[in-house]
Amino acid sequence: MDESIKQLGQDLALAKYAKSTRSKYLRTAEHLANRFGRPLGELTREELRTYVEEIAARGKSASWMTCQVCALSFLYRKTLGQPERVSFLTYPRRKRPLPTVLSLEEVGSLFAAIRVPRYQAIAMVLYGAGLRITEALALEVADIDGARGVIRVRHGKGDKAREAKLSPTLYAWLRQYWARERPPQPHLFASRRWGKPPTPESVRAALADAAKKAWIAKRVTPHVLRHSFATHLLEQGTDVRVVAALLGHASLQSTAHYARVTEKLVRQTPSPLDLLPQRRW
Repeated sequence: MDESIKQLGQDLALAKYAKSTRSKYLRTAEHLANRFGRPLGELTREELRTYVEEIAARGKSASWMTCQVCALSFLYRKTLGQPERVSFLTYPRRKRPLPTVLSLEEVGSLFAAIRVPRYQAIAMVLYGAGLRITEALALEVADIDGARGVIRVRHGKGDKAREAKLSPTLYAWLRQYWARERPPQPHLFASRRWGKPPTPESVRAALADAAKKAWIAKRVTPHVLRHSFATHLLEQGTDVRVVAALLGHASLQSTAHYARVTEKLVRQTPSPLDLLPQRRW
């Protein structure tokens, strides 16, 4: 293996990149090395430009291409210290479609259709606290602080810790789940058979199956429950800065994206024309 690929893995770990991101970056570096059959540090700017043009021609999504660009940029700017080799890189423009949001009725129907208590509890946490799927599956029993009404998220995005809201309803549900299932500690959602939490893929499959049984036409994923959490809070009038903190967003721009789908707020917001004194024309 090219030594620079090994070094890349070490640098990504030191920078506390998520495990999934590290895997994607390493695959890009390995593919690049296989493409030219030479050490990555010896590749020319022209060869790198050719490689980028080749992968761009595959016609994959903008998010996939962005990941490739980020991997190459980190490799040559950070690991190899050759920023001039990739100074030509640009990030593709990404379209941001409106996120899918469930209604309150659909959320209730979805929960009722999930028959496995562990998956139902996970879905409750995704929606009730707005957690990401990786954050929810990493929860330990000690992270549930009922006295303070918070959930400690020890390893959020970028390995940042934060506290999420633990509502009384969610706390009651988790207590019932724990009393019934008694998952092997320390993990909150560990299977008694396997001793570890389910995979994100199995949770996605469980949600998709429950959505089908509940006759929900929308594509339901773990992140859709997080979207719904944020949107419903905004519709209730919660300050966008509070929602950003609960979601663990570093920028308000990420949170403001949800405001685009809050139809209730759109209907309730008066037009400046309505504020003018009424008169006859």
